[in-house]
Amino acid sequence: MRRRRVPADAGRRLHDWLHGHPTGLLTLAIAIGAGAGLGAVVFRYLILWFTILFSGHEDYSAAGHASHPLVPLLGIWFVVLVPVLGGLSYGMLVDRFAREARGHGVPEVMLAVAEQGGRIRPQVAAVKSLASALCIGSGGSVGREGPIVQIGAALGSTLGQLLHVPEARLRLLVACGAAAGISATFNAPISGVIFALELILRDFEADSFGVVVPAAVVADVIGRAAFGSQAFLELPQFHLRSLAEYGLYAGLGVLAAGAGVGFIRVLYGLEDVTDRLWRGPEWLRPAAGGLLLGLLLLVLPEMYGVGYPVLEHAVRGDYAVGLLLIFFVGKILATSLTIAIGGSGGVFAPSLFIGAMLGTAYGDVIQRWVPGLHGPAGAYGLVGMGALFAGAGRAPMTAVIIIFELTGDYQIILPLMFAIAVATAGSSLLSADTIYTLKLRRRGIDIRRQRPLDMMDVLRVHDAMRAVPTAVPATTLLADIVGRFEETDLDALPLVDGDGRYRGVIALRQVERALSEPEHETLAADLGEQPSTLRTGQSLKQALPLLLHGELTGLPVVSDDGATLVGWLTHRDVLHACQSRLPSHGRPPAAPGRVSGVV
Repeated sequence: MRRRRVPADAGRRLHDWLHGHPTGLLTLAIAIGAGAGLGAVVFRYLILWFTILFSGHEDYSAAGHASHPLVPLLGIWFVVLVPVLGGLSYGMLVDRFAREARGHGVPEVMLAVAEQGGRIRPQVAAVKSLASALCIGSGGSVGREGPIVQIGAALGSTLGQLLHVPEARLRLLVACGAAAGISATFNAPISGVIFALELILRDFEADSFGVVVPAAVVADVIGRAAFGSQAFLELPQFHLRSLAEYGLYAGLGVLAAGAGVGFIRVLYGLEDVTDRLWRGPEWLRPAAGGLLLGLLLLVLPEMYGVGYPVLEHAVRGDYAVGLLLIFFVGKILATSLTIAIGGSGGVFAPSLFIGAMLGTAYGDVIQRWVPGLHGPAGAYGLVGMGALFAGAGRAPMTAVIIIFELTGDYQIILPLMFAIAVATAGSSLLSADTIYTLKLRRRGIDIRRQRPLDMMDVLRVHDAMRAVPTAVPATTLLADIVGRFEETDLDALPLVDGDGRYRGVIALRQVERALSEPEHETLAADLGEQPSTLRTGQSLKQALPLLLHGELTGLPVVSDDGATLVGWLTHRDVLHACQSRLPSHGRPPAAPGRVSGVV
C-alpha cells in the first residue's frame, strides 16, 4: 500500500499566518517598528555628520556668523557655497534614483496609501535618507520628520511587498513605518500613532490602532536607547494665570490660522515661480537655487538646517519682538525656497518653528499691552507651535498630542486644544487644502474625494462560501473516489477521518495520477494533501491571494481551531458575492474618503 502523503508545508503555513492571522500582522508591525527605529537613528547621525562636514559645527543655526574651521579664509562667506555643493549632491541622487524623494515626503506617503495600495518603491528609503541628510546638513531650512515618515513608510511597504501581503495589510504596514519614524525621532510614541492614523490612514478603527501602536513603541524604545529618554527640545513649563487668557489664546489661534495658510501660499507660490524660471536640467536645479539659499543664510544663519536651538531660545524669551518677527518671515522664506529649488526635507519642524516665533511675539506684545493678565510670552510660543501646525496641516489631534508630549505638562492641554480648534476652523475657512493635500491636488489628485466602496474589503469569507462538499472518508477506494468527482464540478474534495474530522483535501490531479498506477490499491488517505485554509472572518481581499497562488480552484474554510470544515470557497463564489451586492447600475456605492484598516 502506498504511504500516506499529507505533507506539512511549513512555508505555506507561514505564508498563511502572515497573510491571514492577526498575530502575523502584529509580528510584521514589530519588525517594521524596529527597522524604522534603526532608520531614524541612522538618519539623525547622517544629518549630524553632514552638518559637521558642510559647516564645521554640530548645529550651525546656533553658531551665528561663525566661519568654517577647515576653510577660515572664506570667513562667513562659506555659507553661500555649501547649499550649492549640497544641492549638486542630492540633486543628482534624487534625479537618478528616486524622484519621489524630492520635497517633504508626507504627501507621497498619503498618495501611496490612498491610491496605490500602499506600494512605495524600495529604493525610496535609502535615497530619501541620503538626500534629506545632505539637504539639511548643507543648510536646507527643512525638518527631519517628513523624511523619516517617508523612510519608515518605504520600509513597511517594502517588507509587505516582499511577502505579497494583501493591500489592506500593506497600507497598515506603511502606516506602521510612518508612526515608528515619528516616534523614534521625537521620543513621542503617542504622537507617532496619532500622526499615522490621522494623516496617513485617515482611519481610527481599533484594528488599525492595535497594529500601529506596537510599531511606534518598538521604534521609541530604540530611539531612547540611542539618544536617551529626554525630549529632543528643552521647553519651559507652561503657566495659565487667568481664565481671561482663553480669549487671548483664541486670538493666537486666529493668527495661526492665517499664518498657516500664508505659509502654504508662499511655499507653493515660490515653487510655481521657480518652475517658470528654471529651464535647465532638474538635477542641477538644487545647486543653482542653492546660491539664493546661501545668500539668505548669509543674512540669517539662524535659518540653517532645522533650527531647534533657535526655537528653544525663542520660547525662553531670549529674543526681542522685532527679531522674532524677522525669524518668522525668514523661516517661511527659507523653507519655501529650499522646497522650491528641489530640496528634500519636511515642513513639520518648520511649522513648529514658525508657530513658536509667532506665538512668542504675540505673547510679548500682549504682555506690553495688558501686563499682569497672562503668563510669560514663551507660553504663547508653545501653544503657537501646535496652532500653526494645525492651521497648515489640518491635523488637530496630532498637534495637541505632540506639544503635550514635548512639554510633558498637562496644564497646557486646555489652552492648547482651544487655540488649535480655532486655528483648524479658521484655516478651513481660508483654504480647502492643507500643506500636504495641496501638493497632490496640484497634480490633479484629490485624496479627499469620495471613493468607491471596495466590496472585497467589506465582504467576509462567510458571506461568499458555499456549503461543504460531500467529504471523502480516508478509507474510500480509488474507484469510489472517481465516482465522487464525476458528481461535482470541483477539482478537490475534503478528506475526513473515521470520526468525520477534517484531514485535508483530495485533488483531482492526484486521482488522475493514481489511475496511471493501477497495480497499487489506493485509498483516499494516500491521496491527501494540505492546501491553504481560510477562516470565516477573513475579508475576501485577504482570501483572494490564497486562491490565486494555490493550485486549486477552491479552498476549504475551517473553524478557528482548524479541526472542523465549515465551508468551501471558489473564485466563482467570490465573484458571485460581489456581483450580488452591486447596485442595479453596476457601480459600487460611495464610501467616505478614508482607507480601511481591516486586519
